[in-house]
Amino acid sequence: MNFIKLTLNELEKKTLRLHVWYSLIEGFIVGILVLNEFVFIKSLKGNNYQLGLLFQFSVILYVFLIFLNEMLKRVKDKKKLLRYTALFTRLPLILLVFFPRSSQGIAAEPIFHIVFLVIFFVYYSGMPIIYPNINFFLKNAYRNEHFGRLYGYATALNKIVMLIVTLLYGILLDIDNFAFTYIFPIVAIMGVLSVYLLSMIDYKEDEDVNVIKDSFLNSVKKSFSNMLTILKNNKPYLHFEVGFMIYGFAFMISATVITIYFDKALHLNYSSVAFYKNIYNIIAIALLPFFSKLIDSIDPRKFAIITFSSILLFILSLALTDFFPQNIQLFGVKLYYTMIPYLIFQSIFAATMSLLWSIGSAYFCRSSEAGDYQSVHLSLTGLRAVFAPTSGVIIYELFGFFTTFMLAIGALLIAIGLMFWSYQRDKVVKLLI
Repeated sequence: MNFIKLTLNELEKKTLRLHVWYSLIEGFIVGILVLNEFVFIKSLKGNNYQLGLLFQFSVILYVFLIFLNEMLKRVKDKKKLLRYTALFTRLPLILLVFFPRSSQGIAAEPIFHIVFLVIFFVYYSGMPIIYPNINFFLKNAYRNEHFGRLYGYATALNKIVMLIVTLLYGILLDIDNFAFTYIFPIVAIMGVLSVYLLSMIDYKEDEDVNVIKDSFLNSVKKSFSNMLTILKNNKPYLHFEVGFMIYGFAFMISATVITIYFDKALHLNYSSVAFYKNIYNIIAIALLPFFSKLIDSIDPRKFAIITFSSILLFILSLALTDFFPQNIQLFGVKLYYTMIPYLIFQSIFAATMSLLWSIGSAYFCRSSEAGDYQSVHLSLTGLRAVFAPTSGVIIYELFGFFTTFMLAIGALLIAIGLMFWSYQRDKVVKLLI
């Protein structure tokens, strides 16, 4: 790691080693999970509503972020918390080794669909505990002037591993549709190991951090009150979050249906899905430096217009495959011509949304308020996850793919219009002042 042109102290060197190994292992895990929903519908033959629930589990727990944040503040031994969380949420993935290795076996025992969903609900329940502690541990160990570059280096390695694993896993699943039964037990062990490595990072808690004066209930009430005050008093941020809610509805009603569309309408194999996911991620990684600079130079509502427009255009490009089904086969990959613009717009969406979702809310407040504003943002993400994914499935089953996609596009047009109106309104107000 000497090629990183930084002078690191001993704590940073140790932390970087642990952080890199954690990132490499997590890259493997995420590379497997990328195809999880497609595995559920293609190999396990789960129904559409169950697929909607599987998608919901990855985001719905953000609803409880306020409660979890208060609980985390009161935990003194965060290393032990992480290790127990890893054991209880990741080790159950081993149970997938007992699943039947044929569609007939799964069909004979539909309980396996429920078991699969429960296992992944438990898995995702650990994320609101593990993810906040990643930044906490690293912020304690890395100096501010090194944090961005060291975090970026580990993240880049994570993405490279993810892309390679997704491609290889897709090929493996085409050879053996039930390869997940022996892959996920490996993921379980690696998942526990990765979090254990993360927990080995040394940190020093501020002496007064765990001195909590209020009761848990009063702290939660104050958090709710603070959320409402922020939304009431900061109109540009309120408009931003309302636009995000409308965008989020469009994204979530279409996300599950897109997975169904890949299987039922386009008849894609695992290699094709892995190819599409890899290509747009590779382009997104290349675009990130440009958009990282752009978000610093323009209002986040203008940036949101770019993000919302890109998802609108990739959903439209996907919907057009129904009218223009021409495609070619390359090395087992089914490439639709209208999926080429889909890949381009999906790449722009992936690059811009990763920034807008993570740091967009921080542009509406002072640095000291960034945590509160992001908590509001994440809580609202969880709130829309309560109803949007299953709503998408209901709309699809009642009216079909095209209507679902057009409804999502209509919602996105409203979100874009709101962002434009809010930004122009503020410009007029500033001129009058």
